[in-house]
Amino acid sequence: MLDQDAAAVIDRLDRALTTSGLSLRQFARALGTSPSRFVAYRSGRTAPSAAFLLRAERIGDALGRAREQHVPSSIEAAAALRRATKRGDDDWTWAIALEVRDRLRDVLEHRRDLAAAWEAQPPAVDDHWDALIAAFVDHEFSQAGLPAPKWTARHSLEQPWVLDTPRLTDDQVRAQTPEWLAERNIFVATKDLVTA
Repeated sequence: MLDQDAAAVIDRLDRALTTSGLSLRQFARALGTSPSRFVAYRSGRTAPSAAFLLRAERIGDALGRAREQHVPSSIEAAAALRRATKRGDDDWTWAIALEVRDRLRDVLEHRRDLAAAWEAQPPAVDDHWDALIAAFVDHEFSQAGLPAPKWTARHSLEQPWVLDTPRLTDDQVRAQTPEWLAERNIFVATKDLVTA
């Protein structure tokens, strides 16, 4: 039999899960934990930290409100990238990645109350695109004066990735890459980061 405090924690986790609109597996991943660990928290076998509970409520609430208001989240961004990569067209995927970045910028400028929807750790797409989106999210949060989501810190590529740019050599692309991308071993000419 659970005591009333443990039961209250379970109830709050259940509400956060429901509010998020995600499956248990998706929500656990969004919080940076495993589904089995999240089940242990929800059953009362293991007590989550207070910080975890608050993060679950904050992120669950932001995901739910973002969904209701048709504002993109990191989860939706990953889904859009996954669909784009399945087309096998890197130019199209690049365009989607830039759109994801621009939509995040809009959220941080005009809907900062929904920034936590981008703190949710997105599902993996592909090493290169995961690293790029992590760099974009980290950079946009930094530009907005907010701490970057924890999941963005882990994404750097082991091997350099130089995005093909017409009329530029790889060395020229490297020379024109912003430091915040180069430090993650991603090389994109600054001109290719500009959108209308």
